[in-house]
Amino acid sequence: MLAQIDRVAFNLLGIPIYWYALIIVSGILIAMWLSSREAVRVGLKADDVTDFMLWGLPLSIIGARLYYILFNLPQYLANPIQIFNIRSGGLAIYGGLIAGAITLYFFTKYHFISIWTFLDIAAPSVLFAQAIGRWGNFMNHEAYGPITTRTFLENLHIPKVIIDNMYIEGFYRQPTFLYESVWNVIGFVLLLFLRNKKYLLKKGEVLLVYIIWYSFGRFFIEGMRTDSLYFLGMIRISQLLSAVLFIGTIILFIWRRKKGNLSDYDRTLGKNQLLI
Repeated sequence: MLAQIDRVAFNLLGIPIYWYALIIVSGILIAMWLSSREAVRVGLKADDVTDFMLWGLPLSIIGARLYYILFNLPQYLANPIQIFNIRSGGLAIYGGLIAGAITLYFFTKYHFISIWTFLDIAAPSVLFAQAIGRWGNFMNHEAYGPITTRTFLENLHIPKVIIDNMYIEGFYRQPTFLYESVWNVIGFVLLLFLRNKKYLLKKGEVLLVYIIWYSFGRFFIEGMRTDSLYFLGMIRISQLLSAVLFIGTIILFIWRRKKGNLSDYDRTLGKNQLLI
């Protein structure tokens, strides 16, 4: 018998509270805690992270929702009230990242903080939060891939509860949510390792490695998903954006390396930061 998970975690005063929301919030809180610790380590204040999140979090959620709605516009024009129904999903991570980046630009300008430093602080934590957030998709029975067999899933040596909940709409599905979550966790560990190696990466390059790593994995995983957002009905938006970010970031990485003085590090904090 399949152990199907209920999307509703519990009811509060008659209002269903979804696992999706609880997991997303948990990921955000963990990311804030990790970023605050790193902020203090590099000479900023933990409150800098909290102050940014007061603006960045709601605007990122709005951005993630608007991005999703934009590429599902006919559906929401037919039933506009569903625009506000985010409890059952419908948030696009790229939309949230774009909105968050715009908010961060103005925040760092206002507070006289290096945007590159702040992004280096946040990048590993954001990637880890994304890894956690994909389990919200699992609980919502979304972000899955094409039809497969139970035997294939069992050969992945994943827990039975995951296999059982990959039985969706009468078929077993590829757990693309899991592939991306694992990819993000590996990337998180990699970023921490690189960030703690003195004189290896320069200011802003933790962020650049994050973008390169995430966009590379997302490109291939997105190609497997059956619920992608499309442009002109045939181009997967997230796959296109991943390709653009991957290529563009590599070019930026090389350009900054050639432009900067490779020996010009910020040694005041013992950090591997190029002052540009």
